[in-house]
Amino acid sequence: MPVTDPMTSSLNPELEIRRLLDLMPASGRMLTKILSKPGQSTVIAASLPKPWASNRPIAINFDLWEQLSQPERDLLLLRTTCWVTSVKWLQPSWWQGAALVGMMGTGVELIQADPVGILVAGGLTALAVNQIWRKNYSTFTELEADEAAIRVAQRRGYDEASAARALLLAIEHSAEIEGRPILGFTELVRSQNLRVIAGLSPVAVPESARQA
Repeated sequence: MPVTDPMTSSLNPELEIRRLLDLMPASGRMLTKILSKPGQSTVIAASLPKPWASNRPIAINFDLWEQLSQPERDLLLLRTTCWVTSVKWLQPSWWQGAALVGMMGTGVELIQADPVGILVAGGLTALAVNQIWRKNYSTFTELEADEAAIRVAQRRGYDEASAARALLLAIEHSAEIEGRPILGFTELVRSQNLRVIAGLSPVAVPESARQA
């Protein structure tokens, strides 16, 4: 497991961004962009990327970020990268097809100035996009991102248990830093899954929680 660097108040954002880019898998370096967001209320944040976006921003408040240990920062960054790069708008699925058809239909109806057609096509688009959004924020997807981050960390010198412990601590410490007294439901499920991977608990997450 990599050596933890001492936490100081002099973390250089530019140097840290460079270090984090080296830590990322190749897909992360190609698809994401790390941004410094000093006023952000969360330690790290990434939104569901738009289909037309050329890159997928990951915003970090480095004043908060430096309060985490290096292993916690590493796993939190890898986890966010794995989540944001897993979103595939062009992967064939019924809802993605419906979203595309809805958007095309909306364009046609706008050209033809058909109010009813615009309403129907727009409704189909909104429904399909909502389903895609829900899938990418589902517990299944969140657990998958955690486990993908642990696999990448193992290629960066961590063992599975230490990587899981670091991500578990990152979840807990981030909540403390952000002033959140309790973890959300998905965070609690993720934490339990990480405890199992780290060998800290024998109680596995129910399979029902992994349903996409």
